[in-house]
Amino acid sequence: MPSHVIIGRGATASATAVRLAESGDRVRMISRSGAGPEHSNIERIAGDAVDAAALADLAKGADTVINAAMPAYHTWPEAVPPLFGAVLSAAEQIGANYVMLGNLYGYGPVDGVVTDETPLAATGHKGRVRARMWLEAKAAHEAGRVRVTEVRAGQFLGAGAISVFSLLVQPKVTADQLALVPQDLDLPHAYTAIGDAADAVVAVARSENAWGRAWLAPTITTTLREAAERFAAAAAAPSPRLAEMSDRELTLLGLTDPFWVELFETYHMSHRKFTVDDAAIRETFGVTASDLDTVFAEVVSAS
Repeated sequence: MPSHVIIGRGATASATAVRLAESGDRVRMISRSGAGPEHSNIERIAGDAVDAAALADLAKGADTVINAAMPAYHTWPEAVPPLFGAVLSAAEQIGANYVMLGNLYGYGPVDGVVTDETPLAATGHKGRVRARMWLEAKAAHEAGRVRVTEVRAGQFLGAGAISVFSLLVQPKVTADQLALVPQDLDLPHAYTAIGDAADAVVAVARSENAWGRAWLAPTITTTLREAAERFAAAAAAPSPRLAEMSDRELTLLGLTDPFWVELFETYHMSHRKFTVDDAAIRETFGVTASDLDTVFAEVVSAS
C-alpha cells in the first residue's frame, strides 16, 4: 500500500493524514510534539525535521513526503529555510515525491486576481522566503533530483484552523463581544477551508501530472463581514459586532507580541481586494471549494 510522511501536525496536516489513512494508505506524521490524529494507519513520531539525515531515516520507504510544517509567524525568515531545506533534502535522499503546503504570501501586492500566471513578486520578508522555498524546490525538480509540487491556500477556515478569522472573530462572535480585526471588513478576500486544502494535497500527491508546478487551492471568496455573519448563524449567535483595528492599535499590540507588527507586510492582502482563480485545480482534479455554511457547521460541531 502507498506510504506517506507528513511533516507537521496542524489542522491541514491532520486532515490530510486522516484522508490518506482512511483510504488504506499508511501515514507517518513527524512533528516536534509527536501529536496527531489517532488511526490504525497513522504513526505519530516526535522528531526535529530540521535534521535532514534523521528525517531521511524516519521517512525511508515513503512514496511521498508532504511538508505541512509551519514555524511561528514572526520567525519565518530565520526558521523556514533550514526546515524546508531539510525536508527537500530528505525527500531527495529517499527518492520520494515532495508536496509542499504553501500560501499566497509569495505573490506580493497584486493588481487583479491571482492566477496560475501571476509571478512571485513578494516585497516583504515572509513572502520572499516562501517564494524562495518554492523556487529552490522547483529547481530540484527541473534538475531531476525529486518530483515537486505545491498547493497554495488562502486564509484558513474550518475546524482547527489557525487564522485571523478563527482566532479573532469566532470566539468574539460566540461570546457576543466586539471583534477587533486587522482586516478590512467589506473587501473580497481569499479563504480556504481546511478540508479543501487537505483534499487538494491528497489529489496532487496521487496524480502523475501534478508535478513541477504549483496549484492554487480551492478558494472561498467572501468578505470578513459576510463570513462573520454566516458563522454567527451557524453558531446560533447574535449578529456579529465588528471593527477594524487601527495601525496604532497594531503597533501597540506589537510591543508585547511580534505577531502583530508582522501583519503590516500583508496589508495588500487584508486591506485591498485579494482574490484567487482556482480553476486549474477544479478542472484538473475535481477538487472544489466547500460551501461556507457547511464549513462553519463543522466548526460549531467540533467546538
